[in-house]
Amino acid sequence: MIRQESHSVAMGYILWIFGFMGMHRFYYGKPISGTIYFFTLGLVGIGWLVDLFLIPSMDREADLRFAPGPIDYNIAWILLVFLGAFGVHRMYMGKWLTGIIYLLTGGVFLLGILYDLWTMNEQLSLINTSA
Repeated sequence: MIRQESHSVAMGYILWIFGFMGMHRFYYGKPISGTIYFFTLGLVGIGWLVDLFLIPSMDREADLRFAPGPIDYNIAWILLVFLGAFGVHRMYMGKWLTGIIYLLTGGVFLLGILYDLWTMNEQLSLINTSA
């Protein structure tokens, strides 16, 4: 049986462009290093360049760790990264109430976005396994 992928190498490289902010690391379920990259600008650019070669292995690890399903990780992450303050990613996941709260409060004053960066993969995996 072929296992369905949860994450995408192409998406990893798209988010790697914003790697100095750690977005690709958050995407692959590495919130601690993502936060470090955010505050150090990708370890002063060195870690960001090294990750250019590490993305395929981070993708394989994420595919094994997180459950695929009806809610697409790539769409949810695009919505979080580019429209997070409007709560669109939460509405996409079926969390309409918190999505509307994010919309009215700017992502609960950006703290909710930080929470989602740290926990998005786990939230999606939980939704996908219960679907």
